[in-house]
Amino acid sequence: MKTTFYLFNPGRMSRKDNTLRFLPVSEEGIEGTPKYIPIEGVSDIFCFGSLDANSALYNFLGKAGIAVHFFDYYENYTGSFCPKEYLLAGKMQISQTKHYIDAKKRMILARKFVSGAAFNMTKSLRYYLNREKDVSLPLESIELLALQIEQTKAVDELMGIEGNIRQQYYQAFDTILNDFQMEGRSKQPPANELNAMISFGNMLCYSACLNQLYHTQLNPTISFLHEPGYRRFSLALDLAEIFKPVMVDRTIFRLLNICKSLGRTVERNIQASDIEPKCKLQAFDQVRML
Repeated sequence: MKTTFYLFNPGRMSRKDNTLRFLPVSEEGIEGTPKYIPIEGVSDIFCFGSLDANSALYNFLGKAGIAVHFFDYYENYTGSFCPKEYLLAGKMQISQTKHYIDAKKRMILARKFVSGAAFNMTKSLRYYLNREKDVSLPLESIELLALQIEQTKAVDELMGIEGNIRQQYYQAFDTILNDFQMEGRSKQPPANELNAMISFGNMLCYSACLNQLYHTQLNPTISFLHEPGYRRFSLALDLAEIFKPVMVDRTIFRLLNICKSLGRTVERNIQASDIEPKCKLQAFDQVRML
């Protein structure tokens, strides 16, 4: 089974025969012990540290079908190296484009994305409702809003309902997480620690969806819920809507449980940086494999 690799330390990656060779290099230029990664066991690479590489490496990764996702110093997603598409299908591209152009067909698919997201949100809230967390009010609100999904006639109207559903869903976080206050969803920049964790998780989910789209015949730039634009893979945004409640939010709850299992007191002013990125990604991978 192929594995996702996360690079935190700065260093130099190169090809060594049919193996990846990663040489850690400190900020002072001191080289560490090289590590060798069999190319057959790599699914994709998430790069959080400074990576020194050349075109020979990317040619090697491209032929092996391995994507590399880059994050900056503040753990913000900056871009991806995606190999050349190997499942080209002209008929699929034409059909996907026709479904986008046809308003009725587009709405059918767009509703499915929102319905899937709403289903996972309600499933998560019911889980905590059965564990003595009083989230009945936002749960009922989401179920009522979900009934309006099939009645929508335009994407803008559907996006409005999706936004209202997610707003109600995030209001339940203050009840589920006793030691945290979300105080509404905020981003660019996040207003508090919980919002920062959600934004970080959403970027991971987006990257994971993009990586899976690469292994299909679908064009990741032609989407149905989000409007296609320039320099972004909007179909990955569509898919991420479904999986964020499962992959991202469950990861956040798991991280808080990790803090408690380590005997730490989770205070209201805990910083997102207090939880190491490796710990965040370990929890994310555990949830993704469930």
